[in-house]
Order: sequence, then structure tokens, then C-alpha cells
Amino acid sequence: MALAWILRDGHITSVLIGASKSSRILDNTGMLSNLKFDQTQRERIDRILGE
Repeated sequence: MALAWILRDGHITSVLIGASKSSRILDNTGMLSNLKFDQTQRERIDRILGE
């Protein structure tokens, strides 16, 4: 979710990831299939982040 959040608006186009196992890289890149957050989710995350 954190990686998807960073890429959510298209202003940032790449994210560096690190992993100790190849399976972790597959897990991390899996977020590319769901980069959408609805308005309620965005507002809740913004509140938590204090933005």
C-alpha cells in the first residue's frame, strides 16, 4: 500500500524498492495492478499523515 500511495497521482513516476528475496520483489511490484484510492481512503490516509 505504501508503494501504491507514493505513485497514486502520477507526479512521482518511479519508486526504488529493495528486497532480500526475489519473492519480495514480486510482492512489491504487485501493487502496480492497483494504484487507485477512493476519496474516503485518501481522506483517511491524509488525516493519519497529518496532511
